[in-house]
Amino acid sequence: MKSICATKGVSAAGIKEGKFGLALIRASGTAAGVFTSNKMRAAPVEVMMDRMRRGRLDAVVVNSGCANAYTGKRGIRDAEEMCAIAAAPLGLEPESVGVASTGVIGRYLNLPLIRDQCERIAPLLARNDDAEDAAARAIMTTDTFPKHALVETGSFSVGGITKGSGMIAPNMGTMLAFIYTDAEVEAPVLHDILRQATRRSFNRVVVDGDTSTNDVALCTATGAAGKVNLQELADAIEAVCRNLAVQIARDGEGATKLLEVTVRGAADEDEAAAVARTIVASPLVKTAIYGEDPNWGRVVAAAGRSGAEFDPYAVSLRVGGVPLVVRGEIVADLGAAKVAMHGDTVSFDLDLAAGDGKATAWGCDLTERYVEINGKYTT
Repeated sequence: MKSICATKGVSAAGIKEGKFGLALIRASGTAAGVFTSNKMRAAPVEVMMDRMRRGRLDAVVVNSGCANAYTGKRGIRDAEEMCAIAAAPLGLEPESVGVASTGVIGRYLNLPLIRDQCERIAPLLARNDDAEDAAARAIMTTDTFPKHALVETGSFSVGGITKGSGMIAPNMGTMLAFIYTDAEVEAPVLHDILRQATRRSFNRVVVDGDTSTNDVALCTATGAAGKVNLQELADAIEAVCRNLAVQIARDGEGATKLLEVTVRGAADEDEAAAVARTIVASPLVKTAIYGEDPNWGRVVAAAGRSGAEFDPYAVSLRVGGVPLVVRGEIVADLGAAKVAMHGDTVSFDLDLAAGDGKATAWGCDLTERYVEINGKYTT
């Protein structure tokens, strides 16, 4: 599938060899980034938080298999060297190359392998579906499928790829996202757009409640399509980020169902988001989804501990359109509710009757397979 390579000025390549992969994406333009809130930030995150102050990128190099996290000063040097390795065959300055890593924490990068992979794939940079798919697969770890998203308007395009399956929680998770547009936009404006889009997408996904050391979302604008309406651009970037976020939730480690929770009637959007995130993060809710058990009391209980202000006996709750509670009165038909929980997507709609705030969050069910995957992740 073509998404980032559908935008003018973007080419990609990638290789996956066992657990170890490398992706290169070439695109020159203004750039912005958002990063993990975890204090144990990985070396590539530290490098990029400093590097993004210049507001421009010419390429990005990404490796999978080793997070280069909790690796101290050596990790910083290795991340910078990785940029230099990628820059050389592309004829770029190392400082203009972005870097990201994903994989096991507490391991050092295999720079000879990265150099070898980079030298092999740099000549393969292309704008076709195969090249992009190779890049998207190269950055996968426990993902079961590559993740692409594309919005095309009459005047510009926005495309994105991401990886993410486990260690996913609000304020981003073990996810890397690379978003590209051919619109022309200044870096400070692009940063504001990306930050808002992230707040309404990646920051509302919960797979398991763990916030990673390596999260990064980078957005580069090549400017090849010229100036565009900024609100239209913001809407398109948010739509791409939301699409990618939902794919991450659906591909949660061991997951069989996507969980979507929409909260309306909150005091404001932030409170609505807090309630929605609390519900999708609840292990009791997630296991009920897995068992297709209409134990809706777990949903309202999670809402009650979210910190949002509302009258518990004024709320209304539905699952898949089936009413469970109406303005505080229990009306649940458990048989119909169980039927509504069949299939690969379960959607709850909760009205707090406390204002006009609305937000949606996404998660997945919690299965035995999640424990199997993470119980033996490094061995």
